[in-house]
Amino acid sequence: MIYHLHLADGLSAGDIIDIFWYGLRMDASFAGYLSILPFLLLFIKSLSPSFKVRKIIRVYTIILIVILSFLTMADLELYTAWGFRMDATPLQYFKTPEEMAGTISSAPIFILLLIFAFLCFIFIYLYRFFYSHITKKVRHFSIIDSLLSLLFVAILFIPIRGGIQKIPLNISDVYFSDNLFADHAAINLPWNIAFSILNKSDQENPYQYFDDNEAERLVKSLYNTGRKRIPFILSTQQPDIIFVILESFTAKFVGCLGGEKGVTPQLDAIAKDGLLFTNIYAAGDRSEKGQVAILSGYPNQAINSIIKTPTKTRALPSIAQTLSSYSYYCNYTYGGELEFANIKSYLINTGYKHLVSKYSFPVSQRTTSWGVHDQYVYERFFNDLKTQPEPYFSTLFSLSSHEPYDVPLNHFPGKQDVVMFKNSIYYADSVLGDFIAKLKTTSSWNKTLVVIVADHGHPMPGHDAVDQPSKFHIPLVFTGGALTLKGKIDNIGSQTDIATTVLDQLHISTEKFKWGKDLLDSAAKQFAFYNFNNGFGFVTPSGFATMDNISKKIIRMSPGFDTSNLKYGKAYMQFSYADYLKR
Repeated sequence: MIYHLHLADGLSAGDIIDIFWYGLRMDASFAGYLSILPFLLLFIKSLSPSFKVRKIIRVYTIILIVILSFLTMADLELYTAWGFRMDATPLQYFKTPEEMAGTISSAPIFILLLIFAFLCFIFIYLYRFFYSHITKKVRHFSIIDSLLSLLFVAILFIPIRGGIQKIPLNISDVYFSDNLFADHAAINLPWNIAFSILNKSDQENPYQYFDDNEAERLVKSLYNTGRKRIPFILSTQQPDIIFVILESFTAKFVGCLGGEKGVTPQLDAIAKDGLLFTNIYAAGDRSEKGQVAILSGYPNQAINSIIKTPTKTRALPSIAQTLSSYSYYCNYTYGGELEFANIKSYLINTGYKHLVSKYSFPVSQRTTSWGVHDQYVYERFFNDLKTQPEPYFSTLFSLSSHEPYDVPLNHFPGKQDVVMFKNSIYYADSVLGDFIAKLKTTSSWNKTLVVIVADHGHPMPGHDAVDQPSKFHIPLVFTGGALTLKGKIDNIGSQTDIATTVLDQLHISTEKFKWGKDLLDSAAKQFAFYNFNNGFGFVTPSGFATMDNISKKIIRMSPGFDTSNLKYGKAYMQFSYADYLKR
């Protein structure tokens, strides 16, 4: 709460007391788990007084203090980036340490290391001070000591279960407030990590709001709106197609979407001369999740990600796989490591034939902690377009606007995180503008459709809470010489709708893309569904609501929101996860 004072500032004294009170059972539970081994060793000591137990317990305790202090330190900064307490999620990224380092490279490392050192020092000192006073030397076997030791081991299972109630302790037991930060603060960090690891199962659906048939019926009613009524906006039925996926482009910095002016002048100009979709929301809050939503039209999962399981991604539909059967050449370009978060296996599984990553660039161009800056990536991408077979479906994923925002441009003065992030958006926007300008000079421009969209939004500027719609609001722009319709489309939609919208324009069946609607279809229901950690948001023309799946409570709701629509969000949460389990 001290580290995140800007979030804790609005809590009352009663809230702060409740955080500690409601968190106490979970604290006691994890303390019980940690105490099992020492208590068992003391029981053995009571049976065999010569057994040397003190050194074992000392080493065990010091190792635990170091590990838990490190996790506490890491959780402080990860909460800043992700908006939820650390669980098993970060463990998925340890296979790519360079990308992990890039994620935390903008963190206040010195302050975090001081916190880590302080925690280690103070708790090792307290352990050494108290332990010498609470243990007694056992010289002879005593049946009373043995029985008492065994009793203490047995009693540990009461706090471990969280009490003597029928249902064992779970995360929802510490949720007490409508303020999500207060609920998160009450969680015991190592208990949460251990629980998420031990209970990470893909066998059961944790989101059971309705009977399965009812959930399916509600979701299908969102898409079964009768015959599509869409305008055809392309001058050719087989255009060259380019997808540009922009890292972390939040609508809050995009002027044409009502964001801060002057940060994305190039994208604003492209949108003015193209087709701008003003009410589009990211399906999730991570890059790899955005890829699946955009390229496969598939929703995200709140507590894991389908991209982590190649056996499941093989069963996903995709734009690349669909277009490959229509003789399209499909390639993907990224300036970082495609191995990160299993993106590479997903791309291969879903039909991309040629992949370009940071290892395709000379070492001299790998100047950012993530790999290669956008200017070199767009240059390589543009040169490849000139030589590859047509028609093509080519995708570029930018990276310079990712933390630590170390771009070769300083348009806005200042070293604050939000200013550095804004600079990185400005730089990425300028490179995008140069690319589109060069593309317009090619002979293929008049038969090209370019789709520009963000992989996800961002908490900055404004430090949005993990669930706020403004964090998920992103740009989506169609441009290109093949585009015949220009202007604005205000229909509410999601990344999962992009595949359906594009393929409909090519008169290609979208039957496999069951989670998408056509953003140009006047008959389609307007809504957007997005996931955050163990929760969801549902946006409609009447407003929005966000819900926490642990406490089953509404987190926030806009004035005028039709609460009867919340059942569709719940059903979507349930049915989409059931679909994930079946794949």
